[in-house]
Amino acid sequence: MSTLTLSSVGKVYDDGTRAVTDLNIDVGDGELLVFVGPSGCGKTTALRMVAGLETVTEGEIRIGDRVVNDIPPRDRDVAMVFQSYALYPHLSVRENIGFGLTLRKVPKVEMRKQVEEAARVLGLSDYLDRKPRNLSGGQRQRVAMGRAIVRHPQAFLMDEPLSNLDAKLRVQTRAEIARIQRDLNVTTIYVTHDQVEAMTLGHRVAVMKKGMLQQIAPPQELYDRPSNLFVAGFIGSPAMNFLASTLEKDDSGSYRVNVGAESLGVPPDVVAAHPALAGYAGKSVITGFRPEDMADASLAPGGVGRTLHCFAELVEPLGSDLMVHLTVDIPPVQGNEDVVELAKESGDTMFARAGKAALVARFNPRSPVKEQEAVLVTIDTQRLHFFDPHTGLAIRDEQKLERQEDKQ
Repeated sequence: MSTLTLSSVGKVYDDGTRAVTDLNIDVGDGELLVFVGPSGCGKTTALRMVAGLETVTEGEIRIGDRVVNDIPPRDRDVAMVFQSYALYPHLSVRENIGFGLTLRKVPKVEMRKQVEEAARVLGLSDYLDRKPRNLSGGQRQRVAMGRAIVRHPQAFLMDEPLSNLDAKLRVQTRAEIARIQRDLNVTTIYVTHDQVEAMTLGHRVAVMKKGMLQQIAPPQELYDRPSNLFVAGFIGSPAMNFLASTLEKDDSGSYRVNVGAESLGVPPDVVAAHPALAGYAGKSVITGFRPEDMADASLAPGGVGRTLHCFAELVEPLGSDLMVHLTVDIPPVQGNEDVVELAKESGDTMFARAGKAALVARFNPRSPVKEQEAVLVTIDTQRLHFFDPHTGLAIRDEQKLERQEDKQ
């Protein structure tokens, strides 16, 4: 096992296109780190630089104690699992798993032992004599993993390995990958565009946008304490809702955010947890809250300062939840790069195009809400998030406030 270190790593292609900028990450021994982000954000390029399939333009990559920038891929002691299974169709499962060992001229008895142990770990013992065409997609991907396992590499590198599987197989194989990585305790970098996959698999998750690392943290920390608008909107399904608002402080010292003609009270303990808010009194902020922090007020009365008047555009019954697409009669958040990028990624501009702010709520399935009707929505104001409308940074502590003011 080994650690992986990326120090100020960058990649610029010959035509001048910059794919990765100043990437600094330490992957611990036995850790599963997930790179996630929209298409073209640089996550696969970063992985390919670790593998040696792309040259490093700037910075340094270490695998264990070795700087590997100029070491050929075959000598880096890493194993890569691709989106395509890359299996030899004319070879059996046994032969595919043991292919690398054959090239290394491992004795047959030892090779058989290693292949059968890998097959046992992967649940493939009953399929060793089958050809790939007689396997399901999930089984083929496990064969590809088996070929990597028998090499006993210092690290696994996985590039969207579940993309070709259907939804049910993806969930099953995801659980298997998590189990196998835990059992083998192999340092792993895993690339995906699916943030649900990232949250369920990663010990830590690195969120990227346009070649730059936005935040790296354990999944729950990313969800509860996003560092900026992009992370807040990218992590979570459905995404966090954002409203353009103004923060006000009254004579009693209480805070509220004004949303059009309505306002939401900011509880004192929330203010205490976000001391930098004091510097935004009387200024514009972007207020965020997640779909599960919204409820139909007819089932969960909110009281003064906790409700918004909305209009239900679309209602989607999901059995355990009711997904409700809402609009609020205020303009959508505009002019922020992160919000524009998120809208482009999700394509969720159906209602925002009408000049109104679009929200998504996760209601109790017993809610009587109807499409094309007004609905009063309760907001859990203990779960509010606040962002600087210019920098997109989360407004939390005094140090963060200083960095925001420096950039304005």
